[in-house]
Amino acid sequence: MTFSLGIVGAGQFSGQFATLFQAHPGVGDVYVTDLLPERAEQLAAAQGLAGTFPSYEAMLESTAVDAVAIFTQRWTHGPLVLQGLGAGKHVYSAVPMAITTEEIASIIDAVRATGLTYMMGETSQYNPATVHARNQIAEGAFGRLFYAEGDYVHDMDLGFYDAYQYSGGENWKATASYPPLLYPTHSVGGVLGAWRTHAVSVSAIGVVDERGDGVFDKEVSQFGNDFSNATALFEVAGGGSFRTNEFRRVGYPSHIRESRFRFFGTEASMEQLATFALWQDKNGVKDISELLEPKPTMSPDDPSLQHIAPELRAAFTSGSAPVHDRARLPREFDQLHNGHEGSHHFLVDDFVTAVNTRTLPSVNAWVAARYTLPGIIAHESARQGGARLEIPDFGDAPGA
Repeated sequence: MTFSLGIVGAGQFSGQFATLFQAHPGVGDVYVTDLLPERAEQLAAAQGLAGTFPSYEAMLESTAVDAVAIFTQRWTHGPLVLQGLGAGKHVYSAVPMAITTEEIASIIDAVRATGLTYMMGETSQYNPATVHARNQIAEGAFGRLFYAEGDYVHDMDLGFYDAYQYSGGENWKATASYPPLLYPTHSVGGVLGAWRTHAVSVSAIGVVDERGDGVFDKEVSQFGNDFSNATALFEVAGGGSFRTNEFRRVGYPSHIRESRFRFFGTEASMEQLATFALWQDKNGVKDISELLEPKPTMSPDDPSLQHIAPELRAAFTSGSAPVHDRARLPREFDQLHNGHEGSHHFLVDDFVTAVNTRTLPSVNAWVAARYTLPGIIAHESARQGGARLEIPDFGDAPGA
């Protein structure tokens, strides 16, 4: 059984996923559309896709497309997802799910009403640290988990200036000021992807930017935002807490590891930094760095990555780590590029399997809400000087 797929957005990220979707035995024809038609045509020609559409609306009207995969600017996802579901298409969306509580509620309502598959492609769901912590939690190795930390530390100087200019055109500074806490899923999702709970309240602090180059300038920002760094402390259901950092001005080698995690329980703990990771209990310390280290599947100098800033290329080249269970993946992926610490293969397979078997994907709409909404409320807390705010919850997916 196969389905056809329409790629929405032909930017730096989508081409890597187009390759994987096209190679998956559960997917038939793959099409693409972009606001800049020449980019769609270039991607279709380079990868031998089935064709292009002149617009998203034309793609949605076509009976040749069963599902769409959205790789557009991060603040556009909510409305585009709703359009796709409304047109009867299954939807894969890059992160974040949306940028308002209302958009998230509408997506959940649409998924419930249509019965269609929705999945958010959060890479931290398959971050090796998250996978290992999830396995250890399932075995009870931590004892009672009571605290965790998740960081997404990616300095603007390490590739983001280039990426925003590529996607934002002349007005790129207005969008490069995107609030850090409205892109929370790489930190929040890595914690909650292992710890089966959800955030119920938050207090957050934002740091006003001082670079003075027009990025993170309230007068320039499309979002009225001047925070370049932010920290949030969340209370979780069942007792306990976790902290996340979303940093865009930071002296840290994000090209080595941009997301990192720590988990603390009554019997054991686990800590990850840029180049090593440790498992610790009351008897001692074990180095688990190799277990969590993905091996590259392609060179960062590969010609297909020439349009991507060198500092960002590691996100597109990583293979799988020993902790990953590759036995579940199609063999067609064995020699293909991976990315974001080995997550891309698993995310594509999750979505394809969910559509073809009509089962819930890993990061379904209800899970995606729990990964995204805490950041939206945290940003509002930071705007209010750290006020502790309650976080709405839409519950578990039906049948989960």
